[in-house]
Amino acid sequence: MGSREERHRYNHDLVPLAALISREMRNEKMEKPTVRYGCAAQSKKGEDYFMMKTDCQRVPGNPSSSFSVFAIFDGHNGNAAAVFSRDYLLVHVLSAIPRGLGRDEWLQALPRALVAGFVKTDKEFQRRGQTSGTTATFVIVDGWTVTVASVGDSRCILDTQGGDVAILTVDHRLEENAEERERVTASGGEVGRLSIFGGAEVGPLRCWPGGLCLSRSIGDMDVGEFIVPVPYVKQVKLSNVGGRLIIASDGIWDALSSEMAAKSSRGLPAELAARQVVKEALRTRGLKDDTTCIVVDIIPPETVVQPSITPKKYNKLQALLFRKKSATKPSKKLSAVGIVEELFEEGSAMLAERLGSEDSNGPSMSGLFICAVCQVDLGASEGISVHAGAIFSTSSKPWQGPFLCTDCRNKKDAMEGKRPSGVKVA
Repeated sequence: MGSREERHRYNHDLVPLAALISREMRNEKMEKPTVRYGCAAQSKKGEDYFMMKTDCQRVPGNPSSSFSVFAIFDGHNGNAAAVFSRDYLLVHVLSAIPRGLGRDEWLQALPRALVAGFVKTDKEFQRRGQTSGTTATFVIVDGWTVTVASVGDSRCILDTQGGDVAILTVDHRLEENAEERERVTASGGEVGRLSIFGGAEVGPLRCWPGGLCLSRSIGDMDVGEFIVPVPYVKQVKLSNVGGRLIIASDGIWDALSSEMAAKSSRGLPAELAARQVVKEALRTRGLKDDTTCIVVDIIPPETVVQPSITPKKYNKLQALLFRKKSATKPSKKLSAVGIVEELFEEGSAMLAERLGSEDSNGPSMSGLFICAVCQVDLGASEGISVHAGAIFSTSSKPWQGPFLCTDCRNKKDAMEGKRPSGVKVA
């Protein structure tokens, strides 16, 4: 752990728990909303899994630092990846957030930690040698701030009190996402439909080898590492009128549009709303896939029952629901339209871009460098900058952190098509 002087410096810089709690209480400028939630599901294959956890704390032992996590994992080729992600993804995300941060700094660190947590979960699962894969839509609700990270085609939407609906995720389906098709082929994959006898092509676009319809997932080691676990991340702050989140697997979205799902559940409490969305999807399409829905209501203080929402026709304000993406700086408040403030949005699959950069003025407090993905300690001569050799950025600084261990560097290179993935496909 280093010399006595280093250990003294490390201990000196630790923040006492009482000071952290006091800082948290001072930072609470607006009373927290109430979070109500419900879930409903119908199983066809037994590969959908979900998580609802409302007792998380940024500062252990301090209830005022609480936040909630909701997630859906839609597995394929078995349920192993979905189960593993449900059990470990939150742990890996939280381990990538520095200790001792105040609430604002913690929220700012979340997008990068989500990227690291998704990649680490994928790495750890692939070491098991199982070929299963899963989508992941992972939602953190901290007060009025909602942060969503996703790979695959499970979706999260926001239904506001005004009746406007916004999609907080991006579908990573090769059929609909031209940008992802280009990335996969540039990284060494082939995209095409299934060929049958006689040369005819059928079904949706798939990535070969493997035949996966998605361009991003956790697991899927038999497909190739150009199918990446790097999530699209969006962070927004709701106005004090609150809103409703609908998180669901593609069993819902293949049957219902975002607007239909929101409209079908308006005026109902969260538990009944989730059941109604599933019921409407089954009525429309039947039970052709696992169908799972979580509804989360973010309710202003003093509101006991969420009032019913009168649907309104589309208008130009809907186009102002979000500004264009701002990956590093908060966008201008959208209080003028009374919807949300967008804090962060980024969907690049390039790990160097997603982990950003940091000043490297020397080793960390422990006297060692830390891998930005797997959080292992690195000697000063072992860490490889995430920017080393990057050809996709004009501001590459190979001497600047964050740093990766050799294993994580190899994974980064494989995802970007810089070396063979090493996956052998029979």
